[in-house]
Amino acid sequence: MHISPAKLKSLYESKEMHLKRLLSLAGVSKSAYYHLLYKDTLLPDSLHRIAQILEVRPSAFLEEINPDEKKMRKILSLTDKISASRPTLDRDNIRHTLILLNEKPIERLRRSLIRGRKLNILQ
Repeated sequence: MHISPAKLKSLYESKEMHLKRLLSLAGVSKSAYYHLLYKDTLLPDSLHRIAQILEVRPSAFLEEINPDEKKMRKILSLTDKISASRPTLDRDNIRHTLILLNEKPIERLRRSLIRGRKLNILQ
């Protein structure tokens, strides 16, 4: 498994970015990026040896982490920590607040306006 410069370029250009900006936002130095770019494989040798013994490719036992699932697990973990330290707070309100804090401010505003309109109609 290695980096495809063409695929990566297509992805960051689709976001109207340059490589320098991408690396800056990701916190990756240019030297680290080029080191990764020219490696034969990004996987550790130990994974290749396991795959070789099993007579499969390493991708047979690797799976991609779903970013949405990872984000929700982090929110639920933080919700548990806050609930434990402040038992009087409502767990659902904590979780909802953390979800909203992950959204862009304009999206939070839009959601609250929609909710406000719905409440106004119901009255």
